[in-house]
Amino acid sequence: MSFENFTVPYEVDGNYSKKVAYFSMEFAIHQPLKIYSGGLGFLSGSHLRSAYELKQNLIGIGILWKYGYYDQERNQDQTLDVAWNEKIYSFLEDTGIRFQVAVHEHPVWVKVLYLNPETFKTAPLFLLSTDLHENDYVSQAITHRLYDANVAAKIAAFILLGVGGAKLIDILGFNPDVYHLNEAHAVSSAFYLYKKFNKNIEEVRKRLVFTTHTPEEAGNEKHDIYLCHKMSYFCGLSVDEVKLLTQNFDDQFNHSLAALRFARIANGVSQLHGVVSREMWGKYHDICPITLILMPKTGSIGLISNCISLRKWVMITGLTTEKNG
Repeated sequence: MSFENFTVPYEVDGNYSKKVAYFSMEFAIHQPLKIYSGGLGFLSGSHLRSAYELKQNLIGIGILWKYGYYDQERNQDQTLDVAWNEKIYSFLEDTGIRFQVAVHEHPVWVKVLYLNPETFKTAPLFLLSTDLHENDYVSQAITHRLYDANVAAKIAAFILLGVGGAKLIDILGFNPDVYHLNEAHAVSSAFYLYKKFNKNIEEVRKRLVFTTHTPEEAGNEKHDIYLCHKMSYFCGLSVDEVKLLTQNFDDQFNHSLAALRFARIANGVSQLHGVVSREMWGKYHDICPITLILMPKTGSIGLISNCISLRKWVMITGLTTEKNG
């Protein structure tokens, strides 16, 4: 299969012809593809399933985690233990695509795997991996563990998803109308796009949308801006340029706040979460000042259910859509 000038391999419904690239750190699509931990992944996985059923012009961008999140095992005394077991993904297709992303001012090789829509009935999914012999061990380990506790490893993964994902889209020639960030892990893509569009932030903003999940501000990712800069997070921009661009002059880079300021629209994942999010972020200026989702005239963060796709629910529960009590 050729991935040059990529188009989704099914007939797109005319109601959903707009091209969308959907970024997420995790996708809970099916148990054999164990690259997820919880609700964030189940939302993104259900989006890909629903996109397939609706025949939307959408592709997913994620990371192929070699050891997944973690596995729970029991010791001989029946206490719980955490294990990191290598996962086998023989159903994925190697695209043959190889490219480099700068991490810590060092070129890191990236390979791209592909989940065919017919495997699990989803929209096409491209998964990035640095687990290549061309890389040193530290670079290989970027895609070993989902949500690695090591701060530098986590930032490196954010760079891979955001910058690497945006670069892959250019290699594919997909040219999306919308870059949808499921949580702020991939907001480094905005800096890539900012450079791509000759530092015109409005060109970025008209393409970027954002789903926020975390209803507690302290739970949203923040990292030392100088560490992020040293790790090549900002695609060559200086710290002063980043502070001016994000209008955040603190030394802690706030990923979610940057996403809310770069995006043209944002949404929460439930009605209550939408209310909480508007209250939580309302003290900041210049956040998503454009059209809302579903809830006009109530604030800049709209509401959408964090729900599972109908077909997946039926498959899990054994229930049908018939009203049979």
